[in-house]
Amino acid sequence: MIDIFQYKAIQFPDDFIWGSATAAMQVEGGNSSNKDDPRFAPTHALGGIPYIMANKASNSYELYEEDIHLLKELNQKMYRMSIEWSRIIPEEGVVNKKEVEHYIKVLTRLQEEGIQVCLTLHHFSHPVWFEEKGAFKDISNMKSWEYFLHTIVPVVEPYVDFWIVINEPNMPFEYEIEERINLMQYHARGYHIIKEYCDKPVSSALSYSIKQPMRGQFDYPDKIMADYIDYIENEFFAHAIRTGEIVVPFHDAVIIPELKGTCDFWALNTYIRQLINSRKKIFRFDNYNATHFKALDKPFFTEEITPEIMFQMLMRFNDKPIMITENGTAVTDDDIRIVYIASMLTAMHQAMEMGVNLIGYLYFSLLDNWEWGTFHPTFGIVEVDFETYERKIRNSGYFYRDIISNNGINQTIIRKYINQMPVNKDLIK
Repeated sequence: MIDIFQYKAIQFPDDFIWGSATAAMQVEGGNSSNKDDPRFAPTHALGGIPYIMANKASNSYELYEEDIHLLKELNQKMYRMSIEWSRIIPEEGVVNKKEVEHYIKVLTRLQEEGIQVCLTLHHFSHPVWFEEKGAFKDISNMKSWEYFLHTIVPVVEPYVDFWIVINEPNMPFEYEIEERINLMQYHARGYHIIKEYCDKPVSSALSYSIKQPMRGQFDYPDKIMADYIDYIENEFFAHAIRTGEIVVPFHDAVIIPELKGTCDFWALNTYIRQLINSRKKIFRFDNYNATHFKALDKPFFTEEITPEIMFQMLMRFNDKPIMITENGTAVTDDDIRIVYIASMLTAMHQAMEMGVNLIGYLYFSLLDNWEWGTFHPTFGIVEVDFETYERKIRNSGYFYRDIISNNGINQTIIRKYINQMPVNKDLIK
């Protein structure tokens, strides 16, 4: 049972980094999968989702000053953002200097406000022309990737504190085995190019979810399938970074010496556990009735609060410094988000007490955003009206601000914002 009113006060180290995260395509808007549409930068969509659906998304491209003001008001110490490759190089070999200048303006303003930057170079989106060449499915496209990096890294380097080369190269639904092998090589090349220009910490962000056998550890079919999926989605990545050896099923091992050690820290994105049901073709979306709750009026995936996933993940990756580069929940009742944040931070702190070198936490997301085909899931600590683009800080945003100001969490902060465990009455039917 989760009862945040029984949580003891906890304090984080003085140099702990607090912040929030977004992705350019999800908040900027102005991109399209239609290369002939003059209104938008020609960008390939994740999984073929037409980006035209995003329209202006949260309109952060135009309202970046307002968003930086929100970051400052919420006492954020770091902002994780990404740069749209399709804006920088809309046609192969053609650099759009105006768009480069736009990102420099954004980064300059963040620096002026004393907000550190964690910059992602590829967050699920790239130019249509690159996709038409086969994108990461073809290792011979490395020269195009290198051209982009050599174009953008040296000009933005003075403003960046932490780098993410590729977001979630292990993403289970998008990348086949051969493409995952290639992505590790694209990551390694990105790491070394960044290091040509600066010595700031570099990583790629792992999409991490614990795989648990639906029927428990003693059900062999569920357990062996959960272990297998954990390996091909989580462990292959960690093993490759630690050893330079890519070992995946149905493929000879690939030895890439320049891959070894190419994460200076573990960048971990985590939201949920996945219960693996070996008896189903669609095997990862079951829930336990006892812990599952209705968070939105349409089902999404963050409908359970399981802080043990955070604790166990941190213990697993305790051989390097760790930054939580994404963690959050999409809910209608903002009180649930407060419970979620409090529980995850409590789990984080316990892991730190056991020796984990956790250096920062970035909540996802600063803003409600375009969630890859839909505006329905509300992740933001700041609410966005997608007709007027008006921003409104939620109570969870102020709650998180007070945690940052205190560099910890206690009952005074908790009870300032919530006085009982939430019941999402509007969604109960």
